[in-house]
Amino acid sequence: MTVETTATSTLVHPATADAQWWRQAVIYQVYPRSFADFDGDGMGDLRGITARLDHLARLGVDALWLSPFYRSPQADGGYDVADYRDVDPRFGTLADADALLARAHQLGLRVIVDLVPNHTSDQHAWFRQALAAGPGSPERARYVFREGLGETGEEPPNNWESVFGGPAWTRVCDRPDAAGSAWAGDGQWYLHLFDAAQPDLSWENPEVHAEFEDVLRFWLDRGVDGFRVDVAHGLVKAQGLPDWSGRVTMVEGADDDAPAASAHEGTRPPMFDQDGVHEIYRAWRRVVDEYPDERILVAEAWVDPLERLARYVRADEMHQAFNFAFLVSRWHAEELREVVEASFAANDAVGAPTTWVVSNHDVVRHASRLGLEATGKGPNGIGAEDPQPDAELGLRRARAATLLMLGLPGSAYLYQGEELGLPEHTALPDDARQDPAFFRTQGAEKGRDGCRVPLPWEADAPAYGFSPTGAAWLPQPADWARYAVDAQTGRAGSTLELYRAALRLRRELGLALGSLAWAPGLGPDVVAFVNGPADGARGDVVVVTNLGATPARLPAGHRVLVASGELVEDGGATLVPTDTTVWLTR
Repeated sequence: MTVETTATSTLVHPATADAQWWRQAVIYQVYPRSFADFDGDGMGDLRGITARLDHLARLGVDALWLSPFYRSPQADGGYDVADYRDVDPRFGTLADADALLARAHQLGLRVIVDLVPNHTSDQHAWFRQALAAGPGSPERARYVFREGLGETGEEPPNNWESVFGGPAWTRVCDRPDAAGSAWAGDGQWYLHLFDAAQPDLSWENPEVHAEFEDVLRFWLDRGVDGFRVDVAHGLVKAQGLPDWSGRVTMVEGADDDAPAASAHEGTRPPMFDQDGVHEIYRAWRRVVDEYPDERILVAEAWVDPLERLARYVRADEMHQAFNFAFLVSRWHAEELREVVEASFAANDAVGAPTTWVVSNHDVVRHASRLGLEATGKGPNGIGAEDPQPDAELGLRRARAATLLMLGLPGSAYLYQGEELGLPEHTALPDDARQDPAFFRTQGAEKGRDGCRVPLPWEADAPAYGFSPTGAAWLPQPADWARYAVDAQTGRAGSTLELYRAALRLRRELGLALGSLAWAPGLGPDVVAFVNGPADGARGDVVVVTNLGATPARLPAGHRVLVASGELVEDGGATLVPTDTTVWLTR
């Protein structure tokens, strides 16, 4: 098979003249519990992150996104926020947050923080007040409280299911803290699309709008560069909270085969992606635009089709939205081409960048996911008794997938540890698991703990350098020394050095602002495209990913810039083996 690299096919995406930082940034997700532990208690913290920021600067990313570090009971890894204006003592103090921001900015790194507006913790002052105030009170109007169905209100208000499994409603009198309390006989129900410890806010209430605009300003005033908005599609619910018997899963969103919520809504669930969310984000955009230096909003929205997702990144709303359609695509050439083309079509139509991602804190790491027999999103966690991924195959494909992603125009997100080739921890003991999805499904879903295991920094140190004491809130696999940062630094062919090389070239060549056209003359199992320069200052870069069993023959007259695996020389020709990506230039 010979790959031709003359860009004669139809242009899929034009080059971008607008060089705003967020249109081209590579942003690195830090999960604070697992990045680095400074004080030795086994839980990552802000001082640990600050001490390791040099790693991100050397890696070559432009920004970091911090998963929640707010005051929280940690019922869902910090996505149950008890105080949006304070740092949880497990992670440090506001002074530590300020120091982290200062050091990051000193290193040229921007900082995006998580914001969780769909729900609070049940320990948030507002929810405690709502419980105490009782039905019909202004305090309860900040959340979604309803009377139950049945003769005595003993049935939940509708049939909605939690994303974590089980019903999406809890009766106040059934809460563990009801015994002996003022709400012991309270028969109202409250909505929680996730865990029972995460009650949904009511965005019909003006107090909620005012509160979150104030929270935005609190952190913008401290110098944060933007917000990643958790469950951005979930704030507004359909009027009347109609029954809906479909299923919503993490990242993938609503089941395609789910019944219609109403005659005009198709499969769109009544608790997600309602049109009213867009006015909220227009108001937020006005807030961030008051500040200098291009502060941004990023949507985590499990929305399909891509045209509806693009509504979140119209010119007066958010700046970016995660492209989960790309993340959940199978390792299949035609499927990858289709999602790339559809992503550009949807986002280009509204003048927004396309934002690529292959791993995060909610999915099996792609070094393992791509080693499963069925690729795509994969299961919600893997246990020791489940079918195990092929580690060698998974890492080879993961390196190829990342190099493909980084060659695409637009912005990209990396999840901590993927630059080390970290696999999923697939043998976590059940008694170590903490994900509420594991408990709410009675273990049917192993949950997300396997992708959240503390990072290995030093091969021979306690806890691989994660913690000075050797403590770790989740146990690390016994064979992770080989993945440690110090074990890969300077080692030719290591995954870490591959990421460093690719990120350096991506920046130097301006690939993020380039055009994209499919390279012609290709077989069905190769994804190949030409990334053309935005300003004519460089030649075309050709990205070739071979997903087929037959090696792809590279044309003469081209130079290899970087490759995800070893190439093969055959009679003077260079061949790209299966599950390998290469960047070329003339």
